[in-house]
Amino acid sequence: MISSVCTAAAPLMLASLGALFTELSGALGIFIEGFMTLGAFFAWIMAIQTGSVFFGSSITALMAALCGWALAWFVKRTRANPFIVGLALNLAAGGVTDALSITWFGTKGVLRNPGISIPGPVSLPLVEGIPVLGLLSGHLPFVYVAWVSSSIASLIINRSVLGLRLRASGASPEAARERGIRPDQYQAGAWAAAAFLAALAGAALTFRVGVYAPGGVAGRGWIALAGVYLGFRRVGGTMLAALVFALAEHIGLGIQGWGGLSATALLGVPAAFALVLYTLSCGIKKKGKPV
Repeated sequence: MISSVCTAAAPLMLASLGALFTELSGALGIFIEGFMTLGAFFAWIMAIQTGSVFFGSSITALMAALCGWALAWFVKRTRANPFIVGLALNLAAGGVTDALSITWFGTKGVLRNPGISIPGPVSLPLVEGIPVLGLLSGHLPFVYVAWVSSSIASLIINRSVLGLRLRASGASPEAARERGIRPDQYQAGAWAAAAFLAALAGAALTFRVGVYAPGGVAGRGWIALAGVYLGFRRVGGTMLAALVFALAEHIGLGIQGWGGLSATALLGVPAAFALVLYTLSCGIKKKGKPV
């Protein structure tokens, strides 16, 4: 169970870290879901083209980071609403992947590499569900990547000048400008980092099952956004929230055998759990404030 929970938590941890960076920069990345969808699709395509899951995932994440940076500058130049822009990206991501899938493969269903035999998931300690794609050389242990990323993020946010300036840019842009800090640059960097991590999260979902499945993200980007607030905008709390959501998902899958709940209700277990925890966290924060 621990292995399954850690594997399920890896995409949420990566996506939540990205959302945390954007939140600290002053503009929450609503686009996390969209970049997860694009990352899940293009990581699969690039892995086939390069012959390596590692290079396919890395190239896709870097491309996503460039798009995230460009998106931030688009918002700045046009003064567009960041929420509307992020929501538009989320809606467009599904259409783009479906259109390209039909154009390239003649279907918008589940994609398998027609030229390579793809076995089922490989069972390894703490890396269960991370497949080696047949003749594709190399694989990326996303569980380890998630934990390493969280450690690096914690050092950057809490122990570096970069993190201090990032938090200052989000907390008080005017005061940051008076000290020579350019908040727009830090926001663009945060959006680029968020897109990078979200694309890796999408890749983790794809290679976890060994195929690209449309709709495989299944709202995890929104759950990652909730995890930021459930973790009280801290790296450790956000990671713990991702583990709790993964545990809720594992429990939801485990009770399928009961037969008393519909499949739709089971799919809604993590989201409902997120709502309950968010309500509780808001109550705790309100209770902790001095009168």
